[in-house]
Amino acid sequence: MERQWYFIGIAAFGMINGMFSQVPLLFALLHVQILAPALLFGSVPLALLMSSLMVSTATIILAGIPAAIYERFSGAADDSSVTSLWIWLAGTGLLTLPAMGNFLTVGL
Repeated sequence: MERQWYFIGIAAFGMINGMFSQVPLLFALLHVQILAPALLFGSVPLALLMSSLMVSTATIILAGIPAAIYERFSGAADDSSVTSLWIWLAGTGLLTLPAMGNFLTVGL
């Protein structure tokens, strides 16, 4: 499988978790509204969009930590191996599991 499909899958899982995860999204929304009300013009929809983006990014970053640890111990020097991409994809999928129920109920 080509590398771009791994990245598309990782981004898709991150997007699903950012939009359909309830607890992290609420946590991020409350903090965005408290910490950056002037930056987002006091708009709740804009704050919700920014919170969703923050949860998506956090999902991708957290899922990349085990892949980075694997690359560190395997001695990968230049580019990500297929194994580390699978670890990253699996980690993103595991973090997205709580949001999958909402995603399958609502759909796209």
